[in-house]
Amino acid sequence: MSEEQRLRLLVNAITDYAIYMLDPQGRIATWNPGAQRFKGYRADEIIGEHFSRFFTPEDVASGLPDRALKMAVAEGRYESEGWRVRKDGTRFWVNAVIDPIFDESGELLGFAKITRDISEKKRAQEELEAAREALHQSQKLQALGELTGGVAHDFNNLLTVISGASDFLQQNPDLDDERKRKYLAAISETANRATELTSHLLAFGRRQPIRPVVIDLNARLDAFAELTARMLTSRIKVRLELEAESALIEVDPVQLETALLNGAINARDAMPDGGQLVIRTEDCEHDGQPAICISMRDSGLGIPADKLQRVFEPFFTTKDIGKGTGLGLSQIHGFAAQAGGVATIESEEGRGTTLRIALPATDKKLEKAAPDAPDASLPQGFSVLLVEDNDQVRHFAATLLRDLGCEVTAVADGRTALGLIEQRRFDLVFSDVVMPGISGIELARRLAERGDAPPVLLASGYNDQYPVEAHGFSLIKKPYDARSLRQAMADLHRDRADRERNESPA
Repeated sequence: MSEEQRLRLLVNAITDYAIYMLDPQGRIATWNPGAQRFKGYRADEIIGEHFSRFFTPEDVASGLPDRALKMAVAEGRYESEGWRVRKDGTRFWVNAVIDPIFDESGELLGFAKITRDISEKKRAQEELEAAREALHQSQKLQALGELTGGVAHDFNNLLTVISGASDFLQQNPDLDDERKRKYLAAISETANRATELTSHLLAFGRRQPIRPVVIDLNARLDAFAELTARMLTSRIKVRLELEAESALIEVDPVQLETALLNGAINARDAMPDGGQLVIRTEDCEHDGQPAICISMRDSGLGIPADKLQRVFEPFFTTKDIGKGTGLGLSQIHGFAAQAGGVATIESEEGRGTTLRIALPATDKKLEKAAPDAPDASLPQGFSVLLVEDNDQVRHFAATLLRDLGCEVTAVADGRTALGLIEQRRFDLVFSDVVMPGISGIELARRLAERGDAPPVLLASGYNDQYPVEAHGFSLIKKPYDARSLRQAMADLHRDRADRERNESPA
């Protein structure tokens, strides 16, 4: 028996693979039983036909069959996975290989084509992915349940203090000044805690407005370490290792310091009997780009392995009930992601924990120190058009503006505001960002198109979907107080006065 006969017997004996030859134009020249078994064509039906018959109409329209032959010739081999079509029109998923065949002189004789039906493999992969997705959704629902339960619990505690104190003050208007101050202080302190809680949630969800500036991380940590050493007990020693050569990063300094403070507090709680906290910077990479790595390594109790993978989830905590909100590490996670970096954690029970934050390095110049805040005075009779769709917030903001000496006209939507601006002059428009109908940004954009429009100050708790400052508009972050609101309005008023003075003829 010749070698050619033995090869033909071998090919015909294989039924799990379609093995056949194509001529240089892609027409089928041979056909084996494996091809007939899962493609459905007998040899006399298919030999001489172009192999594109097995491709889906979409692939034929895109020119895939001819492209596959050209790639096989150019690269010496073509391999891919995709849908193919049987004689009865059903589709199946294949792994296909095309090898060009040349004679001794280098002339193309045709192609060897091997196709394997891997539909079962793909189905198993899809079922595995579906199971993984179902597990992922289950985990998300579990985390959501913990999140909503934690939010409700924490806010109920805060609202209990605020509601109880405010109700007592209303019921006892003749209370002496000292007791009034205590109740008002409790309300103010609790409101600040609610603001911090909201800030942590927004940071975790990457909805926290950020104001990044270029800072020297080594210099910032030098001051932070000194502050941290004073905050921690004397039994905890803080050591600083500043190994990064040029530690310039572009981040929101407030968010950075909040993240570092949360890390330090966690380290403190993990070392009830004292220990050592090492804060270190070093050059590293993140996503293949230069980065600066901050690590905080404690010698504390460590985190159990079964809990380590969940520590960045909001309201998940390894601490005893009442000793942690479960938001510290989630804020760190959110800050790192929002800054374009990543937070990771390593821990071993009894041997401590290392928290690492990798942040992109920058080649921008270091920011200069901010000048002293300018004068925040407003002229007598400063007129403000307040635009806020929430009734309670609108009433509060209007009262606050009047207490600041402003003349206030309050409306609930942007359309009404535009109509009023056509009728009378205002010194400033103070508008919420997120409103039904005309949003605050759209209102500011329409007013910017007018030459004589008043300046606009926008207010928002987050600006992920509404990038206010990216549009060149001024923003004040909610919750705001009298001091920050007065300063923001004064800045806009002064800027407008300077611009009008520069534009007026000498």
